[in-house]
Amino acid sequence: MHSKTPYPLDEHGLLAGGTTAKTPARAQALDPMAVRRHRRRLSRAEASPWLHAEVARRMAERLSYIKLQPRQILQWSPFLGAGGAELAQAYPQALHCLVESEPELLARSTALHKKPWWQAWKSASAVQVIAPEDLAGQQFQLLWANMDLHSHADLPQILSLWNASLAVDGFVMFSCLGPDSFVELRRIFATRGWGSAGPEWWDMHDIGDLLVQAGFGDPVMDQERIQLTWADPQSLLKDLRAVGGNIAPTRFAGCRGKSWRQELLQALDSLRGADGRLKLSVEIVYGHAFKPPPRLRVSAETSVTLDQMRAMIRKTS
Repeated sequence: MHSKTPYPLDEHGLLAGGTTAKTPARAQALDPMAVRRHRRRLSRAEASPWLHAEVARRMAERLSYIKLQPRQILQWSPFLGAGGAELAQAYPQALHCLVESEPELLARSTALHKKPWWQAWKSASAVQVIAPEDLAGQQFQLLWANMDLHSHADLPQILSLWNASLAVDGFVMFSCLGPDSFVELRRIFATRGWGSAGPEWWDMHDIGDLLVQAGFGDPVMDQERIQLTWADPQSLLKDLRAVGGNIAPTRFAGCRGKSWRQELLQALDSLRGADGRLKLSVEIVYGHAFKPPPRLRVSAETSVTLDQMRAMIRKTS
């Protein structure tokens, strides 16, 4: 299933999802300690999560629709997000800046991209790894954030940071898990009173609203559902652990025993389809938007920064 929602407002002042731009989106409740714990664990994995790598490949196919050729690219949480190879292939001459928020992920990405001096000069594309606090004053033509937004509770804050990191006419491309992800697993947990199987992630219309409020222009949101299959419950649980973990604050708070795990494995057998394979569906939300020139408020006296003036001149020339 695949649907697409263009923005911004229509003639009635409504977004395509049917909500007004001023309607506040609900909070995305996450356990911040669980988020950090799972990020630290995944930083020690041999490679990026397998699902993230597949979504990065699909998101990279959308780059062909963008005419702008960015010279400076900001990859947000690149180790867990994957996609570095696709971006290097699409924009081999660009400067690729990698920002990692967790110390463990920063160290991992730094180690992965550190080259001896006699090899670094041969590379057509330059790579720089930094922490978020080093972003001040830097602006990029493309901000790429694959499978990261669903791990942030405060979307207005992160979207505002993304907007500030983009140059005028630059664009953001991102993907994240949607609220219908793992719906089959959620039913099993709800039926047995096991707490939440996962967070109530943001709907794509909520994200579209917040993009507009953060200052982005012409956002386009769409989503697709991917059906995953496994031969046995053990393989399913192993792959889900490789993707991340349950970061919902309403998950079961105590420790699970061996008897519960056995009960879970038996419950997962109910997910078998006609072909005998276990099935789970994942909703992937995609979005992209541009950063328009700043709009000046009309008043008796208006102050304009030099950067704003340059941006307006470029836009009208």
